[in-house]
Amino acid sequence: MTSDQPIRWGIIGPGTIARTFADGVAHSRTGKLVAIATRNPAKPGLAENFPGARIVNGYEALLSDPEVDAVYISVPHTGHAEWAIKAARAGKHILVEKPIALSAYDAEAVYYEAKKAGVFAGEAFMYRVHPQTEKLVELVKSGVIGTVRIIRSSFGFNMGSYKPEHRLFANDTAGGGILDVGGYPVSMARLIAGAAEGKAFLEPEKVSGVAHLGQSGVDEWASAVLKFPNEIIAEVSCSIMAQQDNVLRIIGSEGRIEVQDFWFASGHKGGVGKIEIFKGGSRETVELREDRWLYSFEADAAGDAIRAGKTEFSSPGMSWADSIGNLRVLDQWRASVGLEYGVEKASKRTANIAGGAIARGNSVPQREIPGISKPASVVTLGFEFFPNFASASLTLDAFYEAGGNAFDTAYVYGGGKTEAIFGDWHTSRMVPREEIVLIGKGAHSPLCYPDMITKQLDQSLSRLKTDYVDIYFMHRDNTDVPVGEFVDAMDAEVKRGRIRGIFGGSNWTRARFDEAIAYAEKTGKTAPAALSNNFSLAEMLDPIWAGCVAASDDDWKKWLNDKQIPNFAWSSQGRGFFTDRAGRDKRADEEIVRVWYSERNFGRRDRAIELASKLGRNPIHIALAYVIAQPFPVIPLIGPRTVAELEDSLSALDIKLTPDQVKWLEG
Repeated sequence: MTSDQPIRWGIIGPGTIARTFADGVAHSRTGKLVAIATRNPAKPGLAENFPGARIVNGYEALLSDPEVDAVYISVPHTGHAEWAIKAARAGKHILVEKPIALSAYDAEAVYYEAKKAGVFAGEAFMYRVHPQTEKLVELVKSGVIGTVRIIRSSFGFNMGSYKPEHRLFANDTAGGGILDVGGYPVSMARLIAGAAEGKAFLEPEKVSGVAHLGQSGVDEWASAVLKFPNEIIAEVSCSIMAQQDNVLRIIGSEGRIEVQDFWFASGHKGGVGKIEIFKGGSRETVELREDRWLYSFEADAAGDAIRAGKTEFSSPGMSWADSIGNLRVLDQWRASVGLEYGVEKASKRTANIAGGAIARGNSVPQREIPGISKPASVVTLGFEFFPNFASASLTLDAFYEAGGNAFDTAYVYGGGKTEAIFGDWHTSRMVPREEIVLIGKGAHSPLCYPDMITKQLDQSLSRLKTDYVDIYFMHRDNTDVPVGEFVDAMDAEVKRGRIRGIFGGSNWTRARFDEAIAYAEKTGKTAPAALSNNFSLAEMLDPIWAGCVAASDDDWKKWLNDKQIPNFAWSSQGRGFFTDRAGRDKRADEEIVRVWYSERNFGRRDRAIELASKLGRNPIHIALAYVIAQPFPVIPLIGPRTVAELEDSLSALDIKLTPDQVKWLEG
């Protein structure tokens, strides 16, 4: 795109804010509004509100329009991520009205799609690209008020009364103040805290929020306190049922700065913005006159980035990392007050993030596992880290749509939350149970006793919304209990039909496993036939957690090869050892240093780096390929926290290491 070619904008969602943005485009130097997408072309006023723009029937039609370069998305909050992803996949640059998504997890998925498509993506906090904000950052950096101590900021208004028909009071469209206007004071606080450190923004180390939830369950007024690593404390508040003063106050060791309605800068159609500095009993007013329309700055910031081939705003505009961090704070604020929207729950979030039905793909290779009647994906997805269904469903959907069908759950993960999430996921998506290879685990320390197996499996199956697991592991071992008692308990569940494949132990020793097999053979019981121990190219030197067992050394590999016992290997990629978080001169991460640092492991890491360079891949891909390439069945458990991390892991599955390469990596 040439530097003088106008960016041809289309708008999805022709509401009030869309008309305001259209005014900005009309008064910009880079853009031109060419089309408006609506599901109701006969709606009165469209032509008058968006002069010169074609009226397009339907959002999909606008995305397929070759005359549109970039799309501004201003549908209700619940549609932001869906249409942003659809637009990115259509090759359109995207500017999304805030919030870009309902959560940081959703936002990461949006930006990942933009990255794959190579398009610009931005969250429309228009104040961030206004000269007044740049001046404010400059003043903070100059130290005019000394060291910044406290930031106070609000954005609140009063709707007067409860209006059930209004989007701001609708739980199902993510109404309330936190998502609608709370992002403004939070984004400003993070910007100023970062400016005090000479950075583009800074993330708080602690977020604590409170709120009043109204009749529909959305926040009608709310406040939060943010504590930053540089000791700055921010007090932020928002409301839809309380008129606030809406003043930004930056309080330093030597004075304070105040800005009224900071997000409105010099006004919609231009004017004079004021920054007031109070210091030593004096008051100074810094005036910034801008004749340009407020939203023209946003249109031009996006336009300049698109023309330059950039995919995100330049600071102090909201970069991708800045935008995700902002939503992460809002997520914590909402979690503090127990605010979950109906659309985030399994009963209503039945489609994938792009609004489509879930269908199993075939890009993930399958393998036969001894004792399991159906093929399983060569990697198994674990998901113990997700806070709720909405966040977990992104990764679960993506894994299944890629062809993955093996899932790792456990009674203790999240106090049962992840089992419940999986149950909600496979039932809400109507995934055929016979397609799934489901792992359940129970009897974790300190409740590692035979009677716990049945008691905990009762609860697990209820949460998982199924009547059986395909694979069952005791999560730990208790050598004070005769191993035969554990075998008896698991064999009883096989006979009841609640374990329909194989069972065994997680973090069991070879001696204990052999003893269990011998007992089963002697008594005619079902023998344990699966293991879940650590296995990695890097050998675990010190247990990550108490009671953990690694199976990566030569004696273990001989045993696994002789027995051909499938090992569902946790931490199979070395928990960061094969990334740039590790290195001979890097000792900041205590766990990585304690668990993996040895010259033998660094030699293996060096060779993984060398081979990765030759293959045009990353060392962590080589580490995963090494595990899969063993001459005995090892099924890696992977725990990606985002769709991007998942797809990065899955990209390693096309690496086929030869036996000689495996031996060379081992040294």
